[in-house]
Amino acid sequence: MTPLDQSPPPATPRLTSLAHGGGCGCKIAPAVLQDILMGVPAAAAFPNLMVGTETSDDAAVWRLNDTQALVATTDFFMPVVDDPFDFGRIAATNALSDVYAMGGTPIFALAIVGMPIAVLSVETIGAILAGGANVCAAAGVPVAGGHSIDSVEPIYGLVALGLVHPDRVMTNRGAQAGDVLILTKPLGVGVFSAAFRQERLDPAGYAAMIAATTQLNAVGAELAVTPGVRAMTDVTGFGLLGHALEMARGSGLTAELSIAAAPLLPGVEALAQAGIRTGASTRNWASYGAAVEGADGLPEWRRDLLTDPQTSGGLLVAVAPGSADAALGLIRQAGFAGATVVGRMAEGAPGVRLTA
Repeated sequence: MTPLDQSPPPATPRLTSLAHGGGCGCKIAPAVLQDILMGVPAAAAFPNLMVGTETSDDAAVWRLNDTQALVATTDFFMPVVDDPFDFGRIAATNALSDVYAMGGTPIFALAIVGMPIAVLSVETIGAILAGGANVCAAAGVPVAGGHSIDSVEPIYGLVALGLVHPDRVMTNRGAQAGDVLILTKPLGVGVFSAAFRQERLDPAGYAAMIAATTQLNAVGAELAVTPGVRAMTDVTGFGLLGHALEMARGSGLTAELSIAAAPLLPGVEALAQAGIRTGASTRNWASYGAAVEGADGLPEWRRDLLTDPQTSGGLLVAVAPGSADAALGLIRQAGFAGATVVGRMAEGAPGVRLTA
């Protein structure tokens, strides 16, 4: 009789060790993406396409009738954490955020799954999908299907579809001079994820990162019907500066951002000062730094936080001055205790101006 093999089963690899990047830090650098898209022929005009690729908005919007428009988006990335359930939750929360940023309410989602089948167990892959389904259930929508492939690196995300009234569509191009800018979530997810990969993130930091990245931006649908709210976008892979710049360019204005007002996750400042950063923050600055005024003399670690890629980040909301207090109160009442006024929109050439 052949003796039974008593050797232990092979250890499951860290999810983050299987990917060259993670979360929204995987995004192609803004300048490179712009060069790629310049070679793509412009789409023909469609009268029902309310939002397309014109201003790098968060999702496409198609008018269905006088009272309904369809919001459609897709978002996926490689692991930002090792826990498969948490990875699924973060990816799904991030994908649904694009619908909320347009003022919509999700109606269903489709899963995008690419996994190294020979490396990860069925149980691990199932836990990733379960995490995504858990978030979708919390948002009140089903994962109604999807598509899967055997890939070299683990990839997960969603196609997310939602509905919004055509008159309530939020874009990144509706801001007006004088509007107050509110950020709903603190910055620093990219720095935390880099520290996690280096095994330098403590349990409190990890808990803060998970809490931030799994908090649904459902308040976006409420903001869309709040008087005075004029523009909205979510802050993800291009960092606060990059997405504020997109809003400035879309609206034809200058976005003035207060360096001191930008909210930070607890403990992230010390990690950034210790030199922890993502490669994406450097690529982001190289892509759009020329359009940012007031960065001379800014410590490199502080600049890194302003360009830090935010996986499942918060909403950047432009609100008329007289409505800002009410909007901020609504956001905080919805559970975003760290929501903060970070600047304003001003007359001037499209760009970002940093102030103290």
